[in-house]
Amino acid sequence: MKPITPEQASFLLQFTLASIKSEHATTLGVIEAIPANRDDYRPDANSKTAVELAWHIAAAEHRFYSGIADGGFNFDPIPRPEGALTPAGIARWYTESFALNYDRLAALSGEQLAKMLDFRGVFQMPAVAFLNFSLKHSIHHRGQLSTYLRAMGGKVPSIYGESYDSAEAKKTAKA
Repeated sequence: MKPITPEQASFLLQFTLASIKSEHATTLGVIEAIPANRDDYRPDANSKTAVELAWHIAAAEHRFYSGIADGGFNFDPIPRPEGALTPAGIARWYTESFALNYDRLAALSGEQLAKMLDFRGVFQMPAVAFLNFSLKHSIHHRGQLSTYLRAMGGKVPSIYGESYDSAEAKKTAKA
């Protein structure tokens, strides 16, 4: 990818921040919808469990956002803290991590955002471009996790519009 100017990078950040916040809220809703007593569900022996997939989403987002803010990626494992072993605990950690990283991202200068970063020797892009990469990664895995929900006995929350389950919840609330 070609280098970009600090002004272009700042524009891209401002353009992307609203999407980051919106997608975070949607992903949080999917994580919170994991039934606590079924968090070990996996659709196939080769698949991650629901709680493993939720942690992967939360930890990967943290890796991307903190790496962008730090000016380089740290690939050391991100162990799950003791308080993040359940869907509810992961949701709390994800919320706290996101708040810290969001504020750090919003404060970056155009120069920091335009800096070329290397991701595992595979991708070299301006730091700000990794925001879009991270969004796509999270949305991909959120889609996987959302397909687990009904099979686990959970309810699918609204994602990009009302789901059957969120529509039924509205009907019940009105009655």
